[in-house]
Amino acid sequence: MNRTDDLPQYFTRLLLGMLCLAAVAACSQPAVQAPAQDSAQAAIQAHALYSEPYRPQFHFSPPAMWMNDPNGMVYFEGEYHLFYQYYPEDMVWGPMHWGHAVSIDLVHWQHLPIALKPDELGYIFSGSAVVDRNDSSGFGVDGKPPLVAIFTYHDPERAEAGGKDHEYQGIAYSTDRGRTWTKYGGNPVLPNTQRLQDFRDPKVFWHGDTQRWVLALSATDHIQFWGSPDLKQWRHLSDFGQGWGAHDGVWECPDLVEMSVEGGTETRWVLIQNLNPGGLQGGSGTQYFVGDFDGVRFTLDDDFVRTLQQEGAVWLDAGRDNYAGVTWSGVPAEDGRTLFIGWMGNWDYAQKVPTHPWRSAMTVPRELVLTRTEASAYRVHSRPVDELKTLRASAHTIEPVTVEAGSEVTLLTDVPVMQSEWLLQFELPDSVSYDVGVELGNDLGERYRFGFDGHDGRLYSDRTASGDFSFSAEFPGVHRATRLSPDRRLSLHLFIDAASIEAFVDGGANVLTDTLFPTAAFTTLSVYANGAELRLLQGQAWALSSIWD
Repeated sequence: MNRTDDLPQYFTRLLLGMLCLAAVAACSQPAVQAPAQDSAQAAIQAHALYSEPYRPQFHFSPPAMWMNDPNGMVYFEGEYHLFYQYYPEDMVWGPMHWGHAVSIDLVHWQHLPIALKPDELGYIFSGSAVVDRNDSSGFGVDGKPPLVAIFTYHDPERAEAGGKDHEYQGIAYSTDRGRTWTKYGGNPVLPNTQRLQDFRDPKVFWHGDTQRWVLALSATDHIQFWGSPDLKQWRHLSDFGQGWGAHDGVWECPDLVEMSVEGGTETRWVLIQNLNPGGLQGGSGTQYFVGDFDGVRFTLDDDFVRTLQQEGAVWLDAGRDNYAGVTWSGVPAEDGRTLFIGWMGNWDYAQKVPTHPWRSAMTVPRELVLTRTEASAYRVHSRPVDELKTLRASAHTIEPVTVEAGSEVTLLTDVPVMQSEWLLQFELPDSVSYDVGVELGNDLGERYRFGFDGHDGRLYSDRTASGDFSFSAEFPGVHRATRLSPDRRLSLHLFIDAASIEAFVDGGANVLTDTLFPTAAFTTLSVYANGAELRLLQGQAWALSSIWD
């Protein structure tokens, strides 16, 4: 791949002109610390200060260059670790590393040096990390448990030569709270003896009933489960997935987690499965399955089988831009939450979006909640984590208003729309022939709409007029999702950042995540009604502080 074709002229000049001064720049301690070993990035960071056009202000993004899948998320000694697929030499995908950041609150992030780099065994693809509390691996020091990461090696030379054994699993460990990592000398610990084209993205957890580690692994069109006593020796347990769910692309980034059903003592296992292409809205997407796991096999719940037979697949996010998401391991039992984050991108266009000198961001961290409806259907709701409330800089109350049919009403004018949070409660018309929702707009006439069509009972995210789409013909479109709640009360919880919107509907029963690139920032948020009047019952809005200040 070209290394510099996508870089703006100023950035190319910056690299050439400042490289020799990078050590000085690195020592200047900018507001957000760049990886210590990457002097070019330190220079870039000193120059940019997280203020570039489209730079997210409350979503995680790397200081510079390319990022995709989150991986290796683990909580240890008061810190949430976020590793991610990273290419430090260009703003498009390339030889993968593990970038690294930590947070004490899931909101503010400290950048750390690159954790894992490619070596003679290949690139470092996605994986997971765990706290080996009983030191089953033997990597611990002085009675302290190590962090152990398991990841996919991808050998590009074998792949180019047409080999089918070019992906296999390796491990690394840390005994200093994740600051430095040592690769295991016996890698690979799980060779690709089956010669599978896709054999990657290991997600590991400790299964208490069988007293062993269990690994969920992507195998092209299904999931394989493996077991190990020590994270080094692995034995195949079972397979799942062929014939279930969506299969129009490669299954990637699996995650199996046990969850309590909200409001009771019942538990079920949820298997999260990312897919590309073949997502609900085209390109990348994340589906899930609900069932039981006995330490060997995952079996679908009978009620969820009926759901799949009716719907074909069940999606975690109905938008275009939430992919490769998995959950944190090691979350304390007293916390009790299932915490999730995804890559806010889509492989259809992620390498072309108009951002510099970085590409990609993560979603806001979310809590996954397993619910059961009156019809005995299991659903996973997604809700923004409570820690995001610490970013609320100023609160505004929105008075009730009735929006007449065929009109729109602009809400608050003193809230910075592109760095804001909104809670809006509506009473929907009692007819069915209506189209209602919220619209973001700017002085250039560009607009984005998030609405609900009463005729077909579907939510939609419409970015067909939201900006300049010259970077990709696949970007504009209307993304629709069936609303799960039949209630006439519609609740919208919106997080709007410099280049994205995340809409949590009806307490997270539906979620749609879309990136946005208006030519100029949206400055107004209006409520519109077509076909019938719409009542806004109540609302609140907050300007949000930047996590990089």
